[in-house]
Amino acid sequence: MNNFLGSEAFASTFFKKDNNSKTIIVEKFLENSFESFEDFVIKDEKIDFYLNGEKLISVMTIKEHQDAHIIGFLLSEAVISNINDIKSLKISEDGLSVFVEADISNLAYENLFKQKTLTSGCCVGVTGNADKVFDCSFISTNFKLKSIKILEQMSEFNKSSKLFDQTGCVHKARIVLEDETIYEAEDIGRHNAIDKVIGLATIARKDLKKSILYVTGRLSNEMVVKCVMHKIPIVVSKAAVTYEGIKAANEHGVTLIGFAREHKMNVYTHSGRVKVD
Repeated sequence: MNNFLGSEAFASTFFKKDNNSKTIIVEKFLENSFESFEDFVIKDEKIDFYLNGEKLISVMTIKEHQDAHIIGFLLSEAVISNINDIKSLKISEDGLSVFVEADISNLAYENLFKQKTLTSGCCVGVTGNADKVFDCSFISTNFKLKSIKILEQMSEFNKSSKLFDQTGCVHKARIVLEDETIYEAEDIGRHNAIDKVIGLATIARKDLKKSILYVTGRLSNEMVVKCVMHKIPIVVSKAAVTYEGIKAANEHGVTLIGFAREHKMNVYTHSGRVKVD
């Protein structure tokens, strides 16, 4: 097993690169006839997360950034409050099991499995009552960004990855810090992608209070709550937002932006952080 400690030595390296697509033969129907051709499909796998000796959850995901994934997940569910709560992290040799020993919030742990809320998300999407046990106070920051910069960064973000080009089957999330340092992750689920990218930034010990999160999926309530918990002030998607997502963003001080494409975007809440040129 590979072991990671909750220290400065923490690094997201194990299984970081993997063959996450497979080739298959497809029978394509076109113009009243079938034609055989080789195509790529995503290689999704079930990965088991264990916490303090007990199985926590099984996640359908792609085998990449498993360490960042479980860290981001535990933080987003308020099971841990920061990376220093993690005492050890081990990944099985096949990459399909992740074992964490950590100091945890018992209330959040119970909420996660006994009082969890069904979400509109995919894959993990089990978001519990994290907003009731974590610091979800109003985000106050003087961080602002020019509208043209947001659209430029979104355009760069939207450039398809090799995995998306091959399969058309992944969500992507990217955190851009004030100094333009970038952290990025992909997954079959939008929740997974956000948890992974938050985990990557957390492993690097980055403060997210002056950062912006770009995502490919819709922005619903539980996605916004993830941002609130990590004090990310601006979140942008090329897709739609939901009413509950707007309510959460407005209440907690998140600048929520949807349909960010080419030269336009919709700013739903706290537009003062978007500077007009």
